[in-house]
Amino acid sequence: MAIGIGLYFAVPVEPHGTLLWCAGLFSIFCMWIARGREADTAALILGFALICAGFSIGGARAHSVSGPVLGWRFYGPIEGHVIKIDRSASDAVRLTLSDVRLADLSPDQTPKRVRVALHGAEIGVTPEPGMIIGLTGHLSPPSGPVEPGGFDFQRHAWFQKIGAIGYTRSPVVQVMPRASDGGIYGLRMRLSQQIQARMPDDVAGVAAAITTGDRSAIPKPTTEALRGANLAHLLAISGLHMGLLAGFVFASVRLGIALFPYIALRINGKKVAACVALVASSGYLLLSGSSVSTERAFVMTSVVLIAVLLDRRALTLRAVAIAAVIVLLLRPEALMGPGFQMSFAATAALVGVFGWLRDHQVPLGPRWLRPLSAVVLSSFVAGLATAPFAAMHFNHVAHYGLLANVVSVPVMGTLVMPSAVVAAVLAPVGLVWIPLWVMEQGLRWIVTVAEFVSALDGARGGVKRGGPWVLPLIAMGGVTLLLWQGRARWLGAAMMFAAMLVWRAEDRPMVLVSDTGGLVGVVTPDGRALSKAKGQGFIARNWLENDGSMATQERAAQLWSGAMKTASFGAVIHVSGKRALSAFAGCKIGYLVVFSMPYEAELPCEVIDADDLKATGALAIYKTNEGTSTKTARAMAGRRLWNDGEIRAR
Repeated sequence: MAIGIGLYFAVPVEPHGTLLWCAGLFSIFCMWIARGREADTAALILGFALICAGFSIGGARAHSVSGPVLGWRFYGPIEGHVIKIDRSASDAVRLTLSDVRLADLSPDQTPKRVRVALHGAEIGVTPEPGMIIGLTGHLSPPSGPVEPGGFDFQRHAWFQKIGAIGYTRSPVVQVMPRASDGGIYGLRMRLSQQIQARMPDDVAGVAAAITTGDRSAIPKPTTEALRGANLAHLLAISGLHMGLLAGFVFASVRLGIALFPYIALRINGKKVAACVALVASSGYLLLSGSSVSTERAFVMTSVVLIAVLLDRRALTLRAVAIAAVIVLLLRPEALMGPGFQMSFAATAALVGVFGWLRDHQVPLGPRWLRPLSAVVLSSFVAGLATAPFAAMHFNHVAHYGLLANVVSVPVMGTLVMPSAVVAAVLAPVGLVWIPLWVMEQGLRWIVTVAEFVSALDGARGGVKRGGPWVLPLIAMGGVTLLLWQGRARWLGAAMMFAAMLVWRAEDRPMVLVSDTGGLVGVVTPDGRALSKAKGQGFIARNWLENDGSMATQERAAQLWSGAMKTASFGAVIHVSGKRALSAFAGCKIGYLVVFSMPYEAELPCEVIDADDLKATGALAIYKTNEGTSTKTARAMAGRRLWNDGEIRAR
């Protein structure tokens, strides 16, 4: 099914609706004819059927979230219903609005949702969930990849139903009284504020994040420290949090029943505990915001608990597969994100390794040492399984991540998550301060470990971005290694090794040009030189990270000279702004000049201007034996629902 979904997202042109229908119907037909066949034949037919089904499901989901996308830059009054409050990469408060109204724009042209960052010194009224607000701001369509083949933000925004993004420097005003208290999201934010009010500032934001999913109060240095120590996964409410909560509730209820023999002898305490844990997990899902990662964790936890109710073995690769199928049916786009890939890679590896240890009765040391051995082994296995996916998506590796996880995850499991459950139980009687104090000590330990580990020399290393075949090869190799029987399973290890070789051999572009022409990057012997020390910071950071560089934009800009010489161009010149244009003295044959505005005069050199970039998006120029090869973001992204207005109109 994942292969079929991947094919849908990989094709360069949006499949016609008829093709999607035919793929879905053909998958049903294949499943029907597979009945009564021999096992091997039936498996092949069902495999092909699931590929067709995945292709159809991916297309159906993309069409189901269809909505208008702003086709131009907009400036004017914006009105909408606040449905989400978070922070941008620059740490500015950011609002997601629904039921949007834009000045002089008809409803059928207005995006379903817009996202606006508040950059003004005065916010005006403090936005709250459920509030209907107005502001004057700038909006534009979601931007394409920052370089050809890079992360496609247009696709990401499409599946979030966001049709425009922007910012405002004007105050926010409340247009009319709140129509609601924000529902579940409003409840989450109120709980988040109460938790933050009862805890010190250094851990309050982390406590709110792991209980309600609200990360807006986490200080930026804390976030960076957690990332540097490979502990950022503790912030995302995922399998670890859901599993710890469900496990604690399950164990507590079962122990409580066992304390009363009269009850324990008359009911199945294990199944009662599973039911209570399932209810607690459902509540945690709603309370934490039902994000993709939380939904994925809830599905996996539910499969395990339902297996307990049905007297089946809970932790098997079949359970992992069932959870993956459910997630892909609900949100097929999750396949393309790091959350799904890392979560199921870690879960499958852990179930496979510990299942092998159980089947072969391999001891983990003396009884007193087994808990520590299990923590170390699970951290090592999960870290090893997720490392290539994390390196590909985030372009860095935490060298001391195993150390940080070994001394932090047990604290999360024994202090932090149990305290959260106890706090929920004691809140009605006013004793919530007791478990919150315990949680504070656990979180302070985790933050202290993160700060210490991330400050060690060489704590983080950069990893360059790999090609499109790297992760599919690694994933297929891992699946083969886990599932295949006999010596042929080592073919999986060979596939993973081949993926690493392909990754290592991947070339980075000699020249990169942003989609507006506002930034240019050229490879030098000392790293990539950037044409600006400030501005276009998001693009600059992505380029450098994709190179595997840990340099800052300011440092990369120090490598830039007025005319950058390369092996394929006599020089690369960047002309940005009217002042630079007035000072431009011309160029020679063999030069490359990039203008951030339209330029119509004839020049002897190669020219790229703003009009060219509107048609192509970001550019990447590679050195080849024949000279140079140019790739464009628009060509590599293809013509899809999320980036082509003509296809949406049809």
